Parts: sequence; C-alpha cells; structure tokens
Amino acid sequence: MLGRMDGEALHEVAIRTATALPAVEETQPFGPDALVYKVVGKMFAMVTEVRGTPFVNLKCAPAHGAALVRDHAEVTPGWHMSKRHWITLAPGDGMHETMVEDLVANSWELVVAGLPRARRPLDPTRRGDAPGPGDDRGPR
Repeated sequence: MLGRMDGEALHEVAIRTATALPAVEETQPFGPDALVYKVVGKMFAMVTEVRGTPFVNLKCAPAHGAALVRDHAEVTPGWHMSKRHWITLAPGDGMHETMVEDLVANSWELVVAGLPRARRPLDPTRRGDAPGPGDDRGPR
C-alpha cells in the first residue's frame, strides 16, 4: 500500500524531476506563487497552489489524460489550462513519487516532440556519439 503523498512532497518531486531534465528553465510569469517550467521556451509544468491546496499542471496526451482522470481521484483536467491537453495533479492517497516523476518526464517529452527537430535538446537516453532510432544523420 502506498502512503499518502502530501502537497509538499508533490511539489518537491515535480520540481526535482523537472529541473533534472535537459534545457529546462524555471520562470514565474504568473507571479511569485507559481513556478513554471519550460523547455526551449515552451511550458511543460506549473507548480503552484490555490486557496492552500498544492497542485501541479502537466501537459498530457488527450487519451492518456482521460484515462488518468478516470482512474485517479488526484488527477483532474488541467486547472486554467486546455482540459484536453493538460492535467492537474493533487496530493492524495493515490499519488506516488514514481507516478509524478513519470508524468513530469512525459510532459517534457510531449513538448520536445512538438519542437522543430533543430531546436530539440539532446535526448537524455541517447549517447552523444551514436544516432538514435529514426536518426538518419549517420555516425557523429
């Protein structure tokens, strides 16, 4: 049985995971109470709280987001975001560290996949001296 993830832990895991990803910048475009994480200028995560309730907004593929909302009470459609492309994570019994880490990384990957190829940061799972799948540039 997983323990309850409180708001402080939710924020800590999301921030630690986001800042460990390549080419990430932390900004505060909505004021000092909302941390926004961007990759190459595109938002992929927001860590904030409203009326004392901590939460995290993340980009998510529509089908994946719908399944998460259906299966987890702590996941709702994105707060003040596109309800189709964003989800909101809240503290609770069904939220755990691995899930938050995976969803933050997935959000980053979705944003990076939408960037022009030349602007994409290095894929952290690939070695710099070998082409990755679908990379037709040949050996480096």
